[in-house]
Amino acid sequence: MITGYAVFEAGGELRPYEYDPGPLGSHQVEIAVEYCGLCHSDLSMINNDWGVSQYPFIPGHEAVGRIAATGDLVTQFAVGDIVGLGWQSGFCHTCECCMNGDHNLCYAVEETIVGRHGGFADRVRAEASSVIAIPAAIPMEQAGPLFCAGVTTFNPLMQQQLSPTARVAVIGIGGLGHLALQFLKAWGCEVTAFTSSPDKADEARRFGAHEIINSRDSAALKEAKNRFDLIISTVNVKLEWRRYIATLKPKGKLVLLGVLLEPLDINLIGQRAVMASEVGSPGTIKTMLEFAARHDILPQTEVMPMSEINQALGYLEAGKPRYRIVLQQDFVMFAAEQHGT
Repeated sequence: MITGYAVFEAGGELRPYEYDPGPLGSHQVEIAVEYCGLCHSDLSMINNDWGVSQYPFIPGHEAVGRIAATGDLVTQFAVGDIVGLGWQSGFCHTCECCMNGDHNLCYAVEETIVGRHGGFADRVRAEASSVIAIPAAIPMEQAGPLFCAGVTTFNPLMQQQLSPTARVAVIGIGGLGHLALQFLKAWGCEVTAFTSSPDKADEARRFGAHEIINSRDSAALKEAKNRFDLIISTVNVKLEWRRYIATLKPKGKLVLLGVLLEPLDINLIGQRAVMASEVGSPGTIKTMLEFAARHDILPQTEVMPMSEINQALGYLEAGKPRYRIVLQQDFVMFAAEQHGT
């Protein structure tokens, strides 16, 4: 049996829960969870903001721990290996995207907390191909957010074949943005941070920004016209997108990482483009971890006991973390609600 913290209705509190996962699949691994990052996507799934949540379910898609068991056909991992699991937990391996190495775009992708149980638990299962070994240079307690926020912000650098001389701006200096700044600085880019929080300016510079632009300052936005090769937006709220697009050079791109709930009001000229970016393939995650280890890139985290998950969610909903919450497994024994396979 696997025990964890599940939500039973939209917007509800997480309560102890126990379920039988059935036999371990031949291509699966079971991870004994030691840490699990808390992401805003967990909150969106808890509240059913995207209309895909099924209750009860255990959130948590930034799980880090040790391999506890392997399926019969798993050869790349052994019991005790330190690994992580992100947003995606399985792939078809036969569609065009998978065959091209773009597993994150798989037509039949399995998502870690959509229609299945995630990592706010003592154990979590996933297809071995979606699980990545963690370099020794990355502390376990800080590794979890790299499997979601990390790869989400790193993937555009890979997909756009970004030049190290590029001028890049980041909108939103939060859980994703503070990692994007670090990756871009290490990549060699000239980095600008758009933020509406002046108190984050010094931190943004510490993370790698060469320049700060107050996103509420219309004159400053206008002055940045035709400046950027790429803008990475980490927010999921409506902005005056035309003003940001005007800061792109011709052929420049605005990459949206946040899931926007309102239509875009845009007007594209000069071969500029707007596109979305979808986490990253297992290969990209591995590259991202190696890059992070080499350049000492880590999320800024606050660690809380997993048994305080509801307090942590309230803290996240209030927008208080600087910048990612990580839940530490404290193995609290509790009476869990149960269900069968």
